[in-house]
Amino acid sequence: MTLILSQKEVAQVLNMKDCMQVVESGFLEFDQGTAIQPLRNNIHSDKGISLYMPAYLGKMKALACKVVTVFKGNPTDYKMPVILGKVLLQDPNTGAVICIMDGSYLTAVRTGASSGVATKHLAQDKANMVAGIIGTGVQAKMQLAAIAEARDIKKVIVYDISKVAAQEFVKEINSEFVMDFEIANHPDEVLKADIICTVTSSPVPVFDGNKIRPGTHINAIGSHTPETREIDSAIVVKSKFVGDSKEACFSEAGDFIIPLGNKEISESHFYSELGEIISNKKAGRVSSDEITIFKSTGLAIQDAATAQLVYEKAMKMGIGTEIEI
Repeated sequence: MTLILSQKEVAQVLNMKDCMQVVESGFLEFDQGTAIQPLRNNIHSDKGISLYMPAYLGKMKALACKVVTVFKGNPTDYKMPVILGKVLLQDPNTGAVICIMDGSYLTAVRTGASSGVATKHLAQDKANMVAGIIGTGVQAKMQLAAIAEARDIKKVIVYDISKVAAQEFVKEINSEFVMDFEIANHPDEVLKADIICTVTSSPVPVFDGNKIRPGTHINAIGSHTPETREIDSAIVVKSKFVGDSKEACFSEAGDFIIPLGNKEISESHFYSELGEIISNKKAGRVSSDEITIFKSTGLAIQDAATAQLVYEKAMKMGIGTEIEI
């Protein structure tokens, strides 16, 4: 039998705290060599691109493949979202597909969870911290939920190129988070924050890195191609740069690739993968003045770990529909 889980059902069982725990374990396995994660395969067809992201976590016994599609004509041609995703979870003993679940909410939560784990290990730890969110799309709420899980956040400064979008975002989440909210008129106002998350679709830097205060931690989430970046060379040069995967950052992350290509940094400027810090192979934050950056490219191990968690919770709670395929 195969369990089918809709987006609503995935959301019913998945919370940020639990997701952060399994994602952290996934990064640890990635560092310890007990995870298998082939390179993401992409197929470009006439109307869009399909991405296949398989992974296996040996200790967690999580075997899964996420299929993500980006078809820009969907909204006008088919009344469907541009980005769609499904996760196939397998029984590692038999290979049988035991669950097919919606991947959109899962992806949003696990992406936030990676920032939460990075914040736990790299950000300052003090009371009444201020968070900054640049970009108020789908991922913004999950970023806030994750950093609020990792640190004591008292205030959030929100900026979006559309002030209306920023206002709608604050209105939507105001009742869910016990924090003060401030809507910024310019990105510079966000730079007062202790922790900054960039979650935009901008192909160019969204703030002046020369203006970042000592001690700031940045989660750079939005850009994901070699030609685009949300953070500029100025901030990369003076930061401790940590990525989810060195291989992925050197092939996909314009935030690192562009200053590297311009010879503003060397390859050694990539300090470590997040898993190396979780396993204590390398130190995280070493001083209150240090500026730290976590670059997320998105890894299949995060999907596998989260999908296994969702499946186990759904089975325990009796949620979903079992069918014979």
